[in-house]
Amino acid sequence: MVVVSVGERRTQAERTAAMRTRLLDATIECLVTYGYAGTTTPRIAEIAGVTRGAQVHHFRSKEDLVVAAVEYLAQQRIQKAMRQDAGIWKGPDPVAGVLEFLWNSHQGDMFVATIELWVAARTDDVLAKEVARVEPMVNSTLITAVAQLLPDHAARKNVRNVLYTAMDALRGILVVGFVDRDQAQARRRWDRACVYLAAMLSEALAAKASD
Repeated sequence: MVVVSVGERRTQAERTAAMRTRLLDATIECLVTYGYAGTTTPRIAEIAGVTRGAQVHHFRSKEDLVVAAVEYLAQQRIQKAMRQDAGIWKGPDPVAGVLEFLWNSHQGDMFVATIELWVAARTDDVLAKEVARVEPMVNSTLITAVAQLLPDHAARKNVRNVLYTAMDALRGILVVGFVDRDQAQARRRWDRACVYLAAMLSEALAAKASD
């Protein structure tokens, strides 16, 4: 007989948290692989390797799952931004470093899943409300990370406005890239946009800090 020591036993709260994480990870995988329309509760349960009963115990519906996934994804993106050392892009041209940091911060499965939820939120009021709640937190974390590259500047309104414009442009480029499925083309579009964004950011940095 296998004896499990007290120290190895997980509390009910820990087991619940582990199961929820398992289901949310499966939801993200499903969003990336099958898109929002193809993300179904049976598919999520299959990917998670749990029974439908276990799934329903934690999330009663697809809506419950995807709404929880919005915040879960936001937290994952925040942690990614905090783990990324923006300082590795430091160099003689901090503007180029900022734009490269933003590009790298918007790559990977987490961002693909996020886009799926953004698009779905267009016609889903509950989802839209949750997206609107968490996205400012993600954006704020990205701006904080950029501050490593632009010390004493990132808090200025005119600089922040350019950074938000850069993120808006980048996200639009990446969404279009999902249509033509050409990552290299998306990068070329971003490089083209960066010519203008770099000029805007340089001008903002050179302006007097009157705001």
